[in-house]
Amino acid sequence: MEAIAQDTNRLYDRLAEAIQEKKDLRNPLIEVLRIAQEIFGYLPIEVQEFIAEKMDIPASKIYGVVTFYNFFSMIPRGKYTLNVCTGTACFVKGAPRLIQMLSDELGVNMGETTKDGRFTMSAVRCVGACSLAPVFVIGEDTFGRIDNKDKIKDILSRYE
Repeated sequence: MEAIAQDTNRLYDRLAEAIQEKKDLRNPLIEVLRIAQEIFGYLPIEVQEFIAEKMDIPASKIYGVVTFYNFFSMIPRGKYTLNVCTGTACFVKGAPRLIQMLSDELGVNMGETTKDGRFTMSAVRCVGACSLAPVFVIGEDTFGRIDNKDKIKDILSRYE
């Protein structure tokens, strides 16, 4: 337990250093939140309260920013975010079926993270790859015209 506490303290120390570095920016909050999420993997209430105290900002303001921008997450996210396009072209070309196949393969629903912490599945409005519909994106990699579970298994196996 002591090792976990030391690791947590180190994370908070890193965040405190980042706050100190960024405090003189014109509007540092978004950048501080981005760094905090990078450090902790997500933004639980405890981290938001720490930022509020260090930056002398009401915790309610920080919570408002965190919940407004979908980039920020208050729950742990997977190592990889798997974004499924649900825009018109993808929807018409089979996004609901693709979502079902991904859900079956990963064992999670939209917005959830796999038990092994590898993937978080989310929906996005458009990825700009309509000619490849239906499409999903992992990091910088775009995958289209996915029509069977074997292709999905092959793609997901590339991400360890």
